[in-house]
Amino acid sequence: MKKFKCSVCGYIYNPAEGNADSGIAPGTAFEDIPESWICPVCGAGMDAFFIIE
Repeated sequence: MKKFKCSVCGYIYNPAEGNADSGIAPGTAFEDIPESWICPVCGAGMDAFFIIE
């Protein structure tokens, strides 16, 4: 699965880890996260994230 990086603060969403603090289970693809999810570090919306390899 691809990782996504926040363009505002640099937080990296790793699907293998998910985000327990936000209720996102490990193995959840970025595309499957609810659109209301925000960056857990800076609060930016999902549109601030871009794919990294």
